[in-house]
Amino acid sequence: MPLSLLAALALTAAPATSPHPYNVQDQITLRRLSDPRVSPDGQRIAFVLRSTDLEANRGRNDLWLVNLDGSGARQLTSHPDSDNQPVWAPDGRSLFFLSSRGGSSQVWRLPIDGGEPQQVTKLPLDVNAFTVSQDGTRLAVALEVFPDCATLECTTQRREAKAKSKSSGRIYDKLFVRHWDTWADGRRSHLFVLPVAGGTPVDVTKGMDADAPGKPFGGADEFTFTPDGKGVVFTARDVGRQEAWSTDLDLFLASADGQGQPRKLTTSNRATDTAPVFSPDGKTLAYLAMERPGYEADRLRVILRSWPDGKERVLTEKWDRSAEGLTWSADGKTLFTTAYNELQHPAFAIDVASGAVRPLLQEGYAADVQPAAGGRIVYAFDTLKSPTDLYSSNVDGSDARQLTRVNQEALASIRFGDSEAFTFSGANGDKVFGYVMKPVDFDPKKKYPVAFLIHGGPQGSYSNHFHYRWNPQAFAGHGYAVVSVDFHGSTGYGQAFTDAIQDDWGGKPLEDLQKGLAAATARYPFLHAERVCALGASYGGYMINWIAGNWPDRFKCLVNHDGILDERMGYFDTEELWFPEWEHRGTPWDNPSAYSKHNPIDHVGKWKTPMLVIEGGQDFRVVETQALGTFNALQRRGIPSKFLYFPDENHWVVKPANSVLWHETVLGWLDQWTKQGAAAPAAKSTP
Repeated sequence: MPLSLLAALALTAAPATSPHPYNVQDQITLRRLSDPRVSPDGQRIAFVLRSTDLEANRGRNDLWLVNLDGSGARQLTSHPDSDNQPVWAPDGRSLFFLSSRGGSSQVWRLPIDGGEPQQVTKLPLDVNAFTVSQDGTRLAVALEVFPDCATLECTTQRREAKAKSKSSGRIYDKLFVRHWDTWADGRRSHLFVLPVAGGTPVDVTKGMDADAPGKPFGGADEFTFTPDGKGVVFTARDVGRQEAWSTDLDLFLASADGQGQPRKLTTSNRATDTAPVFSPDGKTLAYLAMERPGYEADRLRVILRSWPDGKERVLTEKWDRSAEGLTWSADGKTLFTTAYNELQHPAFAIDVASGAVRPLLQEGYAADVQPAAGGRIVYAFDTLKSPTDLYSSNVDGSDARQLTRVNQEALASIRFGDSEAFTFSGANGDKVFGYVMKPVDFDPKKKYPVAFLIHGGPQGSYSNHFHYRWNPQAFAGHGYAVVSVDFHGSTGYGQAFTDAIQDDWGGKPLEDLQKGLAAATARYPFLHAERVCALGASYGGYMINWIAGNWPDRFKCLVNHDGILDERMGYFDTEELWFPEWEHRGTPWDNPSAYSKHNPIDHVGKWKTPMLVIEGGQDFRVVETQALGTFNALQRRGIPSKFLYFPDENHWVVKPANSVLWHETVLGWLDQWTKQGAAAPAAKSTP
């Protein structure tokens, strides 16, 4: 990394104020708003604001507050350690939150109208997520414990003893051995209930060899108190030794006093059930459910369950979109949600009586939709040209008003690239969507080199969303036009379009990419069709390896981040086995042809395009040997190549300094091969 850039980053905590195209320094230092929570009276919104601590090489989270009309924005916490996950007390006079101050993640409480934060929990283990009962007297907290331990101290003592042991060996007799970026050590995430006023926590998931909330990404949205506070409804995958190849998450009901065993509520569904939330009157439990076991990208339907008698109905069977998160309106007549929809991620309102769905926002990326006072809703919102801020609108989406401007000063000096959507006829003659982004300071008389971005998932989308990884503005600000295609398998176009990629990883998606790039370069004369570099991560990285052998003469260069080289070995060295088993219709020994028909390793002999390979040492989803094998093949064949390795990153690159190095290396690689006069040499023959 250039020393000048390091020095610049070390001296500033905000983007440069002089006018400039969007760059990596902006991406690192823009403040990030998340986790908005509307007060019980609907008049105020608490939220988390992340700033970048460059010296510590990490993000730092603080709590903020703003009024519903956008006035009175103020910072509530400023401790050097992170404060996050705000939860309003039922009376609206204080906020509970998690803080790592003091060296341990615990629940704290802050009076809104004045006073210092007070520590609520003083447990010997970190609190990873929590919620508060409706009467404000109890907490449910998620702690990592050994399931056979009767006390929290037992878990602490066992970990201390292991740390003192001279032996580093671990013995496993079932999966998971490791998950996402963490080796299993026998602990499980269990839910404990304790009084807010203090007392002994009770394990309400006692004896379960399962995680609640789930790993690696589960949070407080996976558990809730019952309306009377006597129980806790939670999500868990309690399937014994099948855990690594099962998507059977269920809802359970546990007694808040820890008596008896949790009772499974969703006994008839062998697929995912999650995200429970009770109606304001406590008479209905809404949750999200898939219907096909083993498939993590099935459509999430909204289910309503009468409480407590258990009668259920599917509310959104006719809506061909996958709901993300649920919030009830104050009168219980509407459920708010969000979903991908044709390059957008708008908010939707679902009528509880009829199941009718109406969009509240047509464009942009909405999240965390919640009811507020005066018949309004509050939501987080961003687009490709604007990072997240809070907005409010009427419940029909009209009269939208921006409530926060957390990056106002920084954005005033940043110039962004403009983008527009396009469509074309893809595989099977289906309508396929894509984006083209113009370079910053676009000149229609010029032709620009192209960054052709291929998204991961594969059930993902390049939507109208301001992201802090693979942000197309980082390329547009560096002088590149950007093209992205939502190929078959992408979300937001109906479940059949998403399903179409099963057992066809290198088929319809590649055809869509080929036709999409051709359509874009034909439609937009400023795209330099001969100076294109293709880039992708995860499934996109797989596709880069597949392109290298099956579209070998098209690109000046390739960038492969966390991409599979060998589909057969990719099954054996990953952790969530349900994913390849669904995508390839079985295991490699039961259906070997599915793992061979679109396997990049079998086409290495046709590789010729220069490739940058990137990998994280803590990536247990697509392991580092896949990247090393890719780089070995490139080097052995004499193909110009580089290997960028992050020993401390997982499937993503998140540390600020590492993100800077990633962007510097990737953009430098594109410059090397796509700038005027550069040309990719032919591959050398292998001796």
